[in-house]
Amino acid sequence: MNAASTANIQTPDLDQLRQWHPQAPSRASVLICHGMAEHGGRYARLAAALNAQGISVYAPDLRGHGPAAQARPGQLPGGWPAMEEDLRRWLAAMRKPDAPLVLLGHSMGSYLAQGLLLQHSALVDAVILSGSNAHPPTLSRVGRLAAAIERTLRADEAPAQTLGKLSFGQFNKAFTPNRTDFDWLSRDPIEVDAYVNDPLCGFTLTADYWHGLFTTLLRIADVKQLRKIRPDLPVLIIGGEQDPVSAGNGLRKLQSRLQQAQLKQVELRLYPQARHEVFNEINREQVTRETLDWIMATLSLDRIGKPTDENA
Repeated sequence: MNAASTANIQTPDLDQLRQWHPQAPSRASVLICHGMAEHGGRYARLAAALNAQGISVYAPDLRGHGPAAQARPGQLPGGWPAMEEDLRRWLAAMRKPDAPLVLLGHSMGSYLAQGLLLQHSALVDAVILSGSNAHPPTLSRVGRLAAAIERTLRADEAPAQTLGKLSFGQFNKAFTPNRTDFDWLSRDPIEVDAYVNDPLCGFTLTADYWHGLFTTLLRIADVKQLRKIRPDLPVLIIGGEQDPVSAGNGLRKLQSRLQQAQLKQVELRLYPQARHEVFNEINREQVTRETLDWIMATLSLDRIGKPTDENA
């Protein structure tokens, strides 16, 4: 991490976030919303590359995730709306008149980001959606019903084992024979093993969490709802063509959906053979460099220098 990485700032809403800051005054900020069953600390390498260009990075642990939730992982106190409100408060606290703000959401974090944008797109200057999908409404309705049934059959705080198997378990089938249960994340076995061996990753969420997710997926599938997003907001969609969450085509449909909602700047970058976590893929240097190029161009920032291999 950068030497100035974890210094707290005075705004109470930001104290709970991981922070990485450049040595020089920050020219822009990025808030990273992580995916399901992981945590914000996994984005330190990406943060280092952004810091090298004078960009500060903040990465919260969403509700039910990270060290604070280690005793009861996968639970969603307050429900999904409370998590959206967390995100709104963090972005509002980060907002500065002289420093552009980017929201980067990965996987579940990309759906949280889209839900937030329906009401608060003025809070950010650009959005990056990684490992996302245009989830079909019919499947979201079925998923929400399944979550409601599992929530009834199990205790509210119990892991939703059936839904977990129907998601993560199905994703891995595309890469049989499997070395681990999470081969679908990346072609890099070192990165997969890091996830498997991380005690803060790979747990099963409760049915209440899943119910909130499917409800949000229905909201953000509605083009009329998406038209509440300001049309001049630049959006970058990135992902792997072999990502079982979207299989590439889901990201094309997401781009089309946002364009139908009259967003004027929606760019899509698909990486051949890459899987779900493009920032942890074997071509992560390319992904990081091209994402950084997009941020710099979109925010009209000049490069300080090329990212090193270590930072990329």
